[in-house]
Amino acid sequence: MFVVHCQDKPGHQQVRLDNRSAHLDFLKANLDKVVMAGPVQTEDRQGMVGSVLVLDVPDRAALDALLAEDPYAKAGLFAAVTVLPYRKVLP
Repeated sequence: MFVVHCQDKPGHQQVRLDNRSAHLDFLKANLDKVVMAGPVQTEDRQGMVGSVLVLDVPDRAALDALLAEDPYAKAGLFAAVTVLPYRKVLP
């Protein structure tokens, strides 16, 4: 299992909005691997500036292959992507 934190490039809100529907369809098509997913919001909660995903895949190679197919990644939305191994404890 991995936790993935994606930071949007500054000024790319429209890229996020233009690709949001395809991104959500991508996640729904891979729901068997998605433990949790959602946007990181601005302080005022009016905008989105990134994403956090917890994905249950067997290894880093499988994760990288999956992430490469995300419409957000294909659109060049992210300035940085941080990946960390993760182990769910609760609930």
